[in-house]
Amino acid sequence: MRGAQVELRAKSFSATTLADAAGAFAFEHVPESSGTISATAKGFQKTEQAWNAASNGVARVEIVLAPESANQQLIVTAARTATRLNESPLSVTQLTRDDVQATPALTLDDTLRQVPGFSLFRRSSSRTANPTTQGVSLRGLGASGASRALVLEDGIPLNDPFGAWVYWDRVPAESVASVEVAQEGASSLYGSDALGGVVQFRTRAAQPAGISLETSYGNQNTPDLSLFAGGQAGRWESTFGGEVFHTDGYILVPVAERGSVDTEAGSEHGTADLMIGRKIGASSEIFARGWYLDEARTNGTPLQINNTRLGEGALGANLQLGGIGTLTLRFYDEGQTYHQSFSAIATSRNSETLTDLQTVPAQTLGGSAVWSRAMGKRQTLVAGFDEHEEFGDSNEMLFSGGSNSTDTSSGGRQRTAGFFGEDLIQLTPRWLVAASARFDNWRNFDASTICMPVKGTCSQAGTTYADRGENALSPRLSVVNQVNANVSWSAAIYRAFRAPTLNELYRSFRQGNVFTESNADLRAERLTGGEAGVDVTGFARRLEVRGTVFLNEMIDPVANVTLSTTPTLITRQRENLGRTRAPGFEIDTVAHITERFQMSGGYQYVDAKVISSPGQTPSLVGLWIAQVPHNVLTFQARYANPSRISFSVYGRMGGMQFDDDLNQYPLGRYFVLDAMASRELARKVEIFVAVENLFNEQYATAATPVPQLGLPVAARVGLRVQVSRQQ
Repeated sequence: MRGAQVELRAKSFSATTLADAAGAFAFEHVPESSGTISATAKGFQKTEQAWNAASNGVARVEIVLAPESANQQLIVTAARTATRLNESPLSVTQLTRDDVQATPALTLDDTLRQVPGFSLFRRSSSRTANPTTQGVSLRGLGASGASRALVLEDGIPLNDPFGAWVYWDRVPAESVASVEVAQEGASSLYGSDALGGVVQFRTRAAQPAGISLETSYGNQNTPDLSLFAGGQAGRWESTFGGEVFHTDGYILVPVAERGSVDTEAGSEHGTADLMIGRKIGASSEIFARGWYLDEARTNGTPLQINNTRLGEGALGANLQLGGIGTLTLRFYDEGQTYHQSFSAIATSRNSETLTDLQTVPAQTLGGSAVWSRAMGKRQTLVAGFDEHEEFGDSNEMLFSGGSNSTDTSSGGRQRTAGFFGEDLIQLTPRWLVAASARFDNWRNFDASTICMPVKGTCSQAGTTYADRGENALSPRLSVVNQVNANVSWSAAIYRAFRAPTLNELYRSFRQGNVFTESNADLRAERLTGGEAGVDVTGFARRLEVRGTVFLNEMIDPVANVTLSTTPTLITRQRENLGRTRAPGFEIDTVAHITERFQMSGGYQYVDAKVISSPGQTPSLVGLWIAQVPHNVLTFQARYANPSRISFSVYGRMGGMQFDDDLNQYPLGRYFVLDAMASRELARKVEIFVAVENLFNEQYATAATPVPQLGLPVAARVGLRVQVSRQQ
C-alpha cells in the first residue's frame, strides 16, 4: 500500500522506510539473515511477520494489511449485538487494548476517567476508596454509592448484588481486550441497572495462543502483577486471567487536620478468572467460567477496615443457528461475604470508638437469552429475556461505650424479570433507525429488620416489610444520518429506570462522622432523556470531532438527604427527591498528527441541579446534585516508537463540586497530570515508567466535614512480557 510505514528489525539492527506508489519497499545492507518486519498504515491493522534471507542474501516478503478504522470497530453494548461504531444507536466510547496499556493509571476505574462523563461516587480512586463508594456516575447523574450504570464483563453483570457498587479489581487489567462506555439511558435493552448507561469490559480471546504479563513496583509500597494466558487444543479452548496487588496507601486527612488515629488507607487483592470452552461447528461455542476475588482494605484509622470474598460461576453459549439467526445464552450465580467495621472519631481525631461490626452475605442468581437475526441486508432484529434475583442481609453488632449493646439483621430479596426487543433498520445507505423497548417487573419480598438486645435494649424487636412490586416500560428511538463520507449526525430519545437496591432499602451505615439511614419505602427512580450529536472527520481522516448536546431529567431520584448536623455527627436518610435535571454538552476530538503521534481531548459541561423537592426538603431546589462538577476536561497525547521510546501524557481537570446535598461542603477544582514512557528491551519485552499526579496536586475528595485527599504522586516502574504464537 502506498505510504505504508515498514519497519525491519534484526537483533540490534532496525530500519524504517515507506512503501512507494506501487506498494513496494526495500532494505539494503542488512547485517543479519533473519528477523521481523512490520507494516502500519492509517485505517489498517498493524501486521508483523518473520523473514529469512535465502542463500543469495535476498528475502522477498509480501505483507497484506487488514482494514481496521475506528468506524469499523465492533461494539456490543449499543445494541446487544455486534454493531459498527459509526452505526451505533448509542453514544459509545471504545477504548482498545492499546488505549488501556498506554494509560499511566494503575486501576481500571482511573483508566476510564479519560472519558469526561465517567466518575465514581467520589473523586477518589479504587486504590483507597471504600467499596461502597465505587458506584458509577455518567453524564452528571450522580451516584449514592449504588451505581447508576450497569457494568459488565463479557455480558456478565459486575454490580454488587446487595448494593450495586462495583469491585473494579475483579477484572485483571492484562485480560482486557477493549472497554465500551455507553453514556445514555440503556434500560430499553439492559433494564434497571443501566439507567445512566453501560460499561462493558470485553476480555481477550483464547487465540492467538500465548501468555502475557505486566508487573510493576511503585512508591507507597505498591507491587502489582497482572497475567493473561490463552490457548486452544483441537476444539477445546481456555483462558486465564489473574492479578495480585498491594499498596500501603497514604493518609487521607490533610496534615493540619490529622490526629493520632489517622493512618494510611491502603488495599490489597487477588483475583482469578478461568474460562474453558468448546467450539461447536464452524462458529458456535459453549463455555464455563469461574471468578474469585479476595480483597482487604484499611480505611484510614486503626478500627476502620473491610474485606470481601466473592466467587462466581457462569455457563454460556454463543450459537450461530444459520438462517434462524444467533442466540447468546448466559447463566450465572455469585455469592459473597462482605465485612466492615465502623467507628466514631473524636473531634480532636486523637481517639476513636468502635460503633459497628458488619457482615453482609449476599447472592445473585440470573440468566439471559438474546436472539438476533439479519433480515436481508438492511434490517436486524434483536429480542431477549433476562431474570435475576438478589438476596442478602446486613448483620450488625452495634457497640455503645465499647461494649456490644445490640445485634441487628436487615435484608430481603429482590427479583427482576424483563423482556426486550429492538429493530435496527438501514432505511437507505445513509439513514439508520433503531427502535427498542423493554418491559420490566420487579418485586421486593421476604424483607425484615430484627433487633436482638445484648447489653442494651431495642426500641422494637423487629419489623416485617410488606412485599412490593413495580413495573417499568423503557422505550428508546434513535436515528443516524451519514450526510457524506466526513459528516454524520444522530439523535435519540429514551426512558430508563433504576430500582432501589437492598442496601438502600434496608441497610443503615456510618462512615466516619456521617450516619445514613435506610428507607424501606423507596420507589424506583425514572429517567427521561435525549441527545443530538454531530460527527466530523477531515484531513484524510486524521481529525475526528464529535459534539453532543443532551438533557436528562430524573423523577424520584434516590439521594442521601441531610436530616440534622452537629459538630460530631451528620445524620442523613435515603429519600426520593422530586426531580433533578442535567442538561449539558460534550466535545470529543482525536487528531492523528502522524502515524506515531496522536492527540485527543474531551470536555463536558453539565448543569445538574434539583428542580423540585417535596416534603421536608424544599430548600434543596436549585442546589447542585452532590458529587457532580459542572466542568470536566481531559486530554491525552501519545507517541509510539517501541524500538526507541513511546510516551503518553494524560491530563484531567475537574471543576468545583459539592460533597453534600445542602451544598455546604464545596470541593474545589483540581488538575492532575499523569505520564508514562516505555521502551522495548527485546522483541515482546518492554520496560516502562508511569507517574500518576505528576505534580503532586493536593485536592479534596470528601469534606463532610473533615476533608480527605486524593491520590498524591504515585510512581512505578514495570515490565511487560508477551509470548504468543500467531495462527
